[in-house]
Amino acid sequence: MSTALAKAAVSLTTGLEDPEKVTVAMLVAVGAAEQGRSTMIFLTKEAVRLSVAGTALGTACAGCPPLPELYTRYAQAGGRFLICPICFAAKGLDSATTIDTADLGGTVALWEWIGTDPVVTFSY
Repeated sequence: MSTALAKAAVSLTTGLEDPEKVTVAMLVAVGAAEQGRSTMIFLTKEAVRLSVAGTALGTACAGCPPLPELYTRYAQAGGRFLICPICFAAKGLDSATTIDTADLGGTVALWEWIGTDPVVTFSY
């Protein structure tokens, strides 16, 4: 039996209109990445805005960690974001403004990242 940890894929459709949901998704992804899992957050719908530098700011609730802290921890643990290019273009966003840990790529890129590896998935 393999001792490699399964990859973690987190699908996030919500942006800062629901900061608590974003925080929960980030906490799950940070936990996976800090455990040594190859981790990808797939941003779709309003969540694509979270890939723009300077957007994921603030704290969702009393006792919640600030989003910038979660982004830093996620990046330091090797976590990546994959941005739905259709959603991104529909919002009129500029790819030159995305954070360093994010790439434009749709479902084909997501499946290429998954490959034949086992994957644990979460959807928010």
